[in-house]
Amino acid sequence: MRLFLLTALVMLAFAANSVLNRMAVAGGDIGAVEFAVIRLAAGAAVLLALVLWRGRGLRGATLAGVAGLLIYLFGFSLAYGRLDAGTGALVLFGVVQVTMFAGALMAGEGVPARRWVGAGLALGGLAVLVAPAGGGWAGFAAMAAAGVGWGLYSLAGRGARDALGATAGNFALALVPGVMLGLLIGVDVGAASLWGVGLAVLSGAVTSGLGYALWYAVLPTLGAGRAAVAQLTVPLIAAAGGAALIGEAVGWRFALASVLVLGGVAWASLPKAASRGDG
Repeated sequence: MRLFLLTALVMLAFAANSVLNRMAVAGGDIGAVEFAVIRLAAGAAVLLALVLWRGRGLRGATLAGVAGLLIYLFGFSLAYGRLDAGTGALVLFGVVQVTMFAGALMAGEGVPARRWVGAGLALGGLAVLVAPAGGGWAGFAAMAAAGVGWGLYSLAGRGARDALGATAGNFALALVPGVMLGLLIGVDVGAASLWGVGLAVLSGAVTSGLGYALWYAVLPTLGAGRAAVAQLTVPLIAAAGGAALIGEAVGWRFALASVLVLGGVAWASLPKAASRGDG
């Protein structure tokens, strides 16, 4: 039950990132690159403060984690100038699903048949949710890149013994190249509104920094296969948040997708003894 509640809290944080980013960027309150840079800086500041307060230092940061974090942050923000909250989360975690299942197979982790079936049902539900989708190929390509980045980041964190130290280290090491990349693309923070900056800080400090530290803490217990399937609930949560806070439309597709996605996740998460036909 504790693992379930912590995982649910992380999924809420992930969905909140979609809604916050969409609100800020699509609303014209801040540019996509500026949002990504401020989000990264806010996350690094909060995490480093917590690590210093704890007095145990930075431990467990990896090159793969830093690279995955940067790809995710910039691809995520750029995509949300074109995709709505639910659609963007769908593309993101659909690609994450593929990346993490591939990582599980490459690592020799057992992926039972029920998880493949559950993932198939969930992906079918996500297809119902998103079709027909708009936003153009640029938005999809940017979010697909973000999905690969997040998949790599999650896989890199599976062996972290110190979740907070590893997350803080990844954010800290990503800060300088992230700022340089932002300057290379073009950053104009002065053109952002106070509301846009505030949303970026909230996303970086709370739903990213603290949320990712908690994600690294639960990943070793979840395993790559089950973690990938659990994240498929995020598009539904993001779509609901987008409807409630931004007025993005949801309808029968959302209801049908909810049944398929949540049913697929529940089936994939069943204990081995409770399911037939495990591979």
